[in-house]
Amino acid sequence: MARKVILIDHPVGKRDDRASRMISERGFEVEWISPGRGDELPDPSRLTDVAAAVVYGGPESANDGETAPYIAEEIDWVGRWVAAERPYLGICLGAQILARSLGAKVSMHPERKHEIGYVEIEPTAAADGFLQDPMHVYQWHKEGFELPAGAELLATGSVFPNQAYRLSPRIYGIQFHPEVTPEISKRWLTDAAHMLEEPGAHSAERQLADSKQHDAPLGDWLGGFLDGWLGEKR
Repeated sequence: MARKVILIDHPVGKRDDRASRMISERGFEVEWISPGRGDELPDPSRLTDVAAAVVYGGPESANDGETAPYIAEEIDWVGRWVAAERPYLGICLGAQILARSLGAKVSMHPERKHEIGYVEIEPTAAADGFLQDPMHVYQWHKEGFELPAGAELLATGSVFPNQAYRLSPRIYGIQFHPEVTPEISKRWLTDAAHMLEEPGAHSAERQLADSKQHDAPLGDWLGGFLDGWLGEKR
């Protein structure tokens, strides 16, 4: 059984996030790839030792292919990866790249609203264990994805209706950020403080307060999801 998971990052390289830590704790080797920093995406057909791929979020747009050629390369790579039914998790931009690879649109909210902070999402009728109850999840985005053809909508929200989808039992896209720890959130609040002025963004004070209530359940959810997605029993 393959025991490596590749993690595709934008654009800062290796992260200290919750998802990579949890994957490592489950006995998988992780390999970081950052196309925005010049790393080459390997041929999916030759990655016989790789169990799954995670594509993270980032400040780029999935529509940046003309100005950031590596985004176009990622869209093509993800399309080939999932065409082979390889396990895939797209987080925020990663979910949008997956949608673009399948011909779905990615665009801003019609009223230019953002989701930044802890926002409640709800399971759909198709959720089937993906999400049991409404849950507050960490968000930081200004664009959303249309649902790709053949995908099941698993979670919905009041501002951006499409919050999570499944193409197969091993291929998922999620709009939110369960990988973000309180420490990472604090860095974002400093490094991207200008975005807190955007419509829909929660203040830093509100986010820090909400983290105390919602971070632990979000981490528990991610652990359970990864167990199922990676086929691990704990």
